[in-house]
Amino acid sequence: MRKSFLFTSESVSEGHPDKVADQISDTIVDLFLAKDPEARIACETLTTTQLVVLAGEIRGKGIYENDQWADGVLEEIEAAVRNTVKEIGYAQSGFHWETFRFENNLHGQSAHIAMGVDESGNKDEGAGDQGIMFGYATDETPGLMPATLYYSHKILARMAEDRHSGTAPFLEPDAKSQVTLSYENEVPVGATALVVSTQHAPGYCEKGDNADPAKYAVLRDYVMGVFKDVLPDGFITDETAIYINPTGQFEIGGPDGDAGVTGRKIIVDTYGGAAPHGGGAFSGKDPTKVDRSAAYVARYLAKNVVAAGLARRCTIQLSYAIGIAEPLSVYVDTHGTGTVEEAKLEAVLPKLVRLTPKGIREHLKLNAPIYKKTAAYGHFGREPEGDMFTWEKTDLVDALKAAVA
Repeated sequence: MRKSFLFTSESVSEGHPDKVADQISDTIVDLFLAKDPEARIACETLTTTQLVVLAGEIRGKGIYENDQWADGVLEEIEAAVRNTVKEIGYAQSGFHWETFRFENNLHGQSAHIAMGVDESGNKDEGAGDQGIMFGYATDETPGLMPATLYYSHKILARMAEDRHSGTAPFLEPDAKSQVTLSYENEVPVGATALVVSTQHAPGYCEKGDNADPAKYAVLRDYVMGVFKDVLPDGFITDETAIYINPTGQFEIGGPDGDAGVTGRKIIVDTYGGAAPHGGGAFSGKDPTKVDRSAAYVARYLAKNVVAAGLARRCTIQLSYAIGIAEPLSVYVDTHGTGTVEEAKLEAVLPKLVRLTPKGIREHLKLNAPIYKKTAAYGHFGREPEGDMFTWEKTDLVDALKAAVA
């Protein structure tokens, strides 16, 4: 890998239409897992002007059994979806939490799929689908995440916090960020370009129908302050290109501005382009789906490799076949930064964590309503809190060091 280069990642806010869809899908996952920790959920969401549509396949005790919904569940689903949109902050004429039209097209899981993946007798449950999943970690940031994505998330999370608290009342929910950093000797040393496009209250734009230069200056100065607070000292210089709402007016946003669909921000959700992606989205899927659970455990393993000092960077690939419990392959790449043989890590890691769907779920405690919070600002690089973000723990470090000694 080159030692000196520019690299860029982007993030999107909780109010971005695709992220609204992701959060709604994970609202359904949490609602059902709270009722039945063994529930099967595959929930897709479409959002557009004054409309939310759910579709997918589900199964669970006290939820949907024998081709029937349990009493009161349909009403709970709609109430939970509306509450999620309300929490995000959409009370606009083009998308209002209380008045949008709601369609629920969820239905029972295919009996043929259930037969292939359910646990039976002494047989461990099989993977819910075939596929490849990747985990990654790097020592660029305290959270062992790529710096470009780490700061892109931090910028938007701070803006959302200020919007919700009333500190920045001119902000609306929809926003995007992008961070370009300069690397020397593979270490980030400065920002060459910073971009924020944020939905705003009327008039807070430099150009457009009702542009007010004084109001735009307030928004611009606020965003500049966020940049300076979030990025390390010295990263922003006179040479840094700054773009704040470069197209001008951005009053129509969210699902009213663009349709949103679950699973369209998979690079934002993971490593910002710094690592490969298997292609499977996370949101709307219960943890028997290896698209989600295996990607989480791959991150957990990669992070522990880096936290243990066994590499500065680590990529892990896992692969599965539908109905088969054990992974078909385990691949480790330490990008020339490792202190132990990659083949040794490939042999050791499956002995420390059972990499079957059930083994992953039990080790990381994934059969719980913990997913809605993952659906904005990244599934990785977050602080583990109780049962939340267990895949971000570095509790495997001592065992890993001992295993490779």
